[in-house]
Amino acid sequence: MAHGFRIFSLIAALISMWLPVPMPVRMAALTAGGLVPVLWPDAAAAQERVVQPRLERRSVWIPDIDTEDFEAGVYAGIMNVEDFGSHTIYGARLAYHITTGLFAEAAYGQTEVGKTSYEVLSGGARLLTDGERRLRYYNLSLGYNLLPGETFLTRNRAFTSDFYLIAGIGSTRFAGDARFTVNFGAGYRLLATDWLALHVDVRDHLFDMDLLGEDERTHNIEISAGTTVFF
Repeated sequence: MAHGFRIFSLIAALISMWLPVPMPVRMAALTAGGLVPVLWPDAAAAQERVVQPRLERRSVWIPDIDTEDFEAGVYAGIMNVEDFGSHTIYGARLAYHITTGLFAEAAYGQTEVGKTSYEVLSGGARLLTDGERRLRYYNLSLGYNLLPGETFLTRNRAFTSDFYLIAGIGSTRFAGDARFTVNFGAGYRLLATDWLALHVDVRDHLFDMDLLGEDERTHNIEISAGTTVFF
């Protein structure tokens, strides 16, 4: 039966070459009759190339990033305490990654400040004792990874990175009193390995000061760099 169908297709193809039939019908008949490779060998070869393309597969490297949700580390930098100047600050942080974008962070930092502008100009008046010049803060914040992506340090080497926003509340112990503090800022995280990350952060710590008898809201800018590990 297959042999009879083959003969019928061949006859139909030959007839279609002489009758005024539409081109799609004629090509279908010639293809069924097996005359396309004979009449148009280039077209047959092109059809064969389309049906069986050559694809070169390239190898893709997938970064092996740990799936642990906790991140802990230390940091150091400069904190400008309003009216007290800029001084070295250091601290520690512990973060829990709730989702791939949202994380919670607890932080502790401390620094020691110098004299206020009033103390310097007065020539000897002291507003604070040496112990009261130590500033310590505790913060609990929420952060969001706003721009996750990759950072190319060389032409062929990329590292996973995040730009994030963060804000929270806490307490600052300074000048003999505990002061309610609001902090907000931004940071940049770069994964150097699958478990080690590098951070750069900028934070503003807002709290009220009343050294001269009148409450005044102060902005205390902190710029720091640190390292954390995932576990």
